[in-house]
Amino acid sequence: MFNIIARKTLLDYCIKYPEAAIALQEWYYELLKSDFKNFNELKKVYGSTSLVGDDRVIFNIMGNKSRLVVRMVFEYKAIQVKWFGTHAEYDKIDVLAVKFKKKKS
Repeated sequence: MFNIIARKTLLDYCIKYPEAAIALQEWYYELLKSDFKNFNELKKVYGSTSLVGDDRVIFNIMGNKSRLVVRMVFEYKAIQVKWFGTHAEYDKIDVLAVKFKKKKS
């Protein structure tokens, strides 16, 4: 089983992108129960994923309408949610530098 760090971050994205909320929650519970040993095993199940460096993996969500950027450390079974947005928003970010930004109150 993987430990998904900052579930609250994922929930914040569910609020910001309500059309993707169910898909994000499904992703969360699928990965929470998974036992991938490396990226190749992950790729067999999630064929559209990409590994981009710094252990960052990109998941296509909702048939590639949105992208989820996470850091996956297979050795420690840890996933850290870094960023989520539409495909158009994804095209404007530096995937190796992007990170979750909390809204200012």
